[in-house]
Amino acid sequence: QVQLVESGGGLVQAGGSLRLSCVASRRTFSTYAMGWFRQAPGKEREFVAAITWNGGSTYYEDFVKGRFTISRDNAKDTVYLQMNSLKPEDTAVYYCAADQDRPWATPSFTYEYDYWGPGTQVTVSS
Repeated sequence: QVQLVESGGGLVQAGGSLRLSCVASRRTFSTYAMGWFRQAPGKEREFVAAITWNGGSTYYEDFVKGRFTISRDNAKDTVYLQMNSLKPEDTAVYYCAADQDRPWATPSFTYEYDYWGPGTQVTVSS
């Protein structure tokens, strides 16, 4: 079992930036593929970005390409989501997730992940 805790959310104006962090409770973090998802009110949870166990490969949903960057620091058991050029439609609760079965992959479906954090709210004002 691993616990994930997100931080870094908040209120920002359109065009601004935020960096989300997700810290894992176990040293086995470096063996997991990691992902970020988001969920807006009344909508389903959707994929944002994913990264392999060693950071060698990343994958992004089209609506964040060129604006968001996922990265990880295995020495700190932390995965990051740098969000630039934020838009009001980026407003959502952002979740990090860990996939323990396919560390070499960049999963994009919720069912592929084993562990989830409680989420952090990101609000972008226009």
